[in-house]
Amino acid sequence: MHILGGAQSDFARNLAREGRDLTALCGDLVDAAVFDAKVDLADIEVIHVGNAFGELFARQAQMGALPATAREGLYGVPATRHEAACASGSAALLAAMADLEARRYDLALVVGIEQERSVPGDEAARIMGTAAWTGHEGATATFLWPHMFEQIAVAYHERWGLDRAHLREIAERNLFAARGNPFAQTRAWSPVAWDDDAKNPAIEGKLRRLECSQVTDGGAAIVLASARWIEARRRKPRARVRGWGHRTASLGLDAKLARHQRGQLLMPHVAAAIADARRRANTELATIDGFEVHDCFAITEYLAIDHLGLTEPGQCFRAVEDGTIKRINPSGGLIGGGHPVGATGVRMVLDASLQVSNRAGACQLPDAHTMQTLNIGGSATTAISFVIGAP
Repeated sequence: MHILGGAQSDFARNLAREGRDLTALCGDLVDAAVFDAKVDLADIEVIHVGNAFGELFARQAQMGALPATAREGLYGVPATRHEAACASGSAALLAAMADLEARRYDLALVVGIEQERSVPGDEAARIMGTAAWTGHEGATATFLWPHMFEQIAVAYHERWGLDRAHLREIAERNLFAARGNPFAQTRAWSPVAWDDDAKNPAIEGKLRRLECSQVTDGGAAIVLASARWIEARRRKPRARVRGWGHRTASLGLDAKLARHQRGQLLMPHVAAAIADARRRANTELATIDGFEVHDCFAITEYLAIDHLGLTEPGQCFRAVEDGTIKRINPSGGLIGGGHPVGATGVRMVLDASLQVSNRAGACQLPDAHTMQTLNIGGSATTAISFVIGAP
């Protein structure tokens, strides 16, 4: 599967303050993506939209119709909206790939989009809490998702020990990396002293504000082409989707944590999705140059480290201490870059494609030929991974 091009919005924007909505943002993304891909709107044969909370934040359903609403040239093109919480964008990519692989179509547009800053912070937290097991967990939490991922940190601590300084370093690295990303939400933020309880307070347990990803308005779009389309037009793509993996667990976090066995990974289904992507790509960890992974909280990136195989189970701290994490989230990830939920999976693949085509600017990793993404939805309920290679 081939990536012709794509685009990302500025994640620092606040649509409500601008007097704009998701339709306007979608139109901007479509225009920028097809321009970068060097195709026309009339060439697009199918559209897949990733969006998690449109009905709740923007009071808008039927999100598959958003591209045709924004641009007359897409009127009548078949389109579908996909929801898998924070993995919604990756789910949309999988569906688009399936369409092309089935030879139903040859050129697909994938849009991930979300508006989250249209409501007060407390309400935003309640809305995003619907991606947990509603009515069954988190009832005593002030902020549900910080509470849930703090429980993952506690699980690491109980099984292997956890030095919170390692989570701090992950967060600080991602915030620093974001300064070089012209689309990152925090790129202009002033440094904050970690122990400043006013500006970096504890949110739930020992988890601090700067360990959390951002509430974000934004989107990303990618144009995918089949091998048949590429060969017929003798086009050189920007990158290739070489492999993918997808696993889904149950909603409840406690049920997932209860499956852990001594000496093994905390979330084996996440590692299975990663392994599936590598198997389909016919590649190994040693050949992967960098990673774009889900860091909705610093502990999520910490979890990604051993599930990617960069360390033995529970030994993630070694990758922090030896500098291996310099290869993770060169974009700034979600903590530094921003987290418009339905767009995150698409943004990860877009950034991976920029890396392997040497177009990542100040975020560029040296000699990056193969990248892997890890996008999760909920408390690692949905795990989707892609291996992206140079064309």
